[in-house]
Amino acid sequence: MLQAHPNLKPPPAEPAGQVEGTDFRDHIATADKEGRRVWLYPKQPRGRFYRARIWLTWVLLAVMFGGPFVKINGNPLLMINVVERKFSVVGVIFWPQDNLVFALGLLLFLTGIAVFTAAFGRLWCGYTCPQTVLMEMVFRRIEYWIEGDAAAQKALHRAPWTPAKAGRKLAKHALFLGLSFVIGNTLLAYIIGIDALKAIVSDDPRHHLTGLTFMILFTLLFYGIFARFREQACTFICPYGRLQSTLIDENTIVVAYDYKRGEQRGHWRRDETPAQRAARGGGDCVDCFQCVAVCPTGIDIRNGTQMECVNCTACMDACDAVMDKLGRPRGLIRYASLNGIEKGEPLRITPRMAGYGLILLLLGAALGALLLTRSPVDATLLRAPGALFQQTPGGRISNLYLLKLTNKTHREKPVELRLENIEGTLLVLGGQLNLPPDQQTDASVLVEIAPDRLASGNTPIEVGVYAGGQRLHRIKTVFIGPRK
Repeated sequence: MLQAHPNLKPPPAEPAGQVEGTDFRDHIATADKEGRRVWLYPKQPRGRFYRARIWLTWVLLAVMFGGPFVKINGNPLLMINVVERKFSVVGVIFWPQDNLVFALGLLLFLTGIAVFTAAFGRLWCGYTCPQTVLMEMVFRRIEYWIEGDAAAQKALHRAPWTPAKAGRKLAKHALFLGLSFVIGNTLLAYIIGIDALKAIVSDDPRHHLTGLTFMILFTLLFYGIFARFREQACTFICPYGRLQSTLIDENTIVVAYDYKRGEQRGHWRRDETPAQRAARGGGDCVDCFQCVAVCPTGIDIRNGTQMECVNCTACMDACDAVMDKLGRPRGLIRYASLNGIEKGEPLRITPRMAGYGLILLLLGAALGALLLTRSPVDATLLRAPGALFQQTPGGRISNLYLLKLTNKTHREKPVELRLENIEGTLLVLGGQLNLPPDQQTDASVLVEIAPDRLASGNTPIEVGVYAGGQRLHRIKTVFIGPRK
């Protein structure tokens, strides 16, 4: 008969949703055999990794909530204004005309994910993903503060409704809703800018019905995610967990259980030495289920790398605490690769990592070159819809065009237009063009050319955009005239 080690409490019963045997990959820990959801009550982690995540969370929250208020050259630090198709990154305004910059930036981002995941697995998910940070380090901690740890939460859930229980539930969900409102407004500020958000908040709501609607929808969305949907956002919605199966290999660093050291599992006999335990084939794992009790997605890390694992390191802290009580070395669950556990190999650069890294370097160089050579002014010149060519009293042929100019700089720019490849007259209706900083300007342009300078039907023309005597942009379009 095995007895518990004197420094350990008896192991708890296996949590609901945990699947025994070898079929765990065919089930999820948050659903029973009938497909009904199993609500998780993860135990609050404690340990060095959890403390590191707390400090990092403070930094990330400061960046997240303070970001909309930071401006560089009068522009937001980050703004993704899809409605006006205006984007600000580190104070630099980008427009839809910068589609090549967006394409290269997206490729660089995706390649960076591939390189990082191939080397370090889902480290992003555990430490910096907004879903994990807000759920585990903000909302979950509020829940621990109001309702207590896992055992107290389960007891409160099973208890009959009383004023005390109702008060706790009401306080928790009121805080959840209020915090969701703050998060929703912060997200809206990243979309429309902090100045527009201030106008919505301070002005008559009837003047900003669209913004107010989005504010309410974002609030309800985040409340639903963090109060009800929770870990299912990671296991069902986020594609990253499924993507990692194609990116990680035996050399990827992940949160891993050292089965060579841990097996065979079993309770520790009283007064048994490590040598005696090893002699009878016992490993360091005492099957206490503490790694499962703290897991926010309900998995057993001892079953190996799983899609649901977000690398939050809660199981590492829990296992280290048990090893400390047993007087055994930490790291039964640790950051390691499959080859590191099986063969004792350190992290090495594989040909695949090197290939990804080379692609990342080339994309970064291309993006840098594109940003350095980016034109400060973008221009589009299109013929006015439905307008035909006209003949002036002097016998010249005129075409009407619609001009759109985008000033990508932080300074006002007076510009002028010149015909480049043909002799003629170009007139901007409305006078001199003064482009406001980081804004788009529309104007109408009339071009007149003598008939003897024109080819039959369509004639290609080029228009130069000049500022301070320097050509900033060249536009190619077509001039329509009579057929000869």
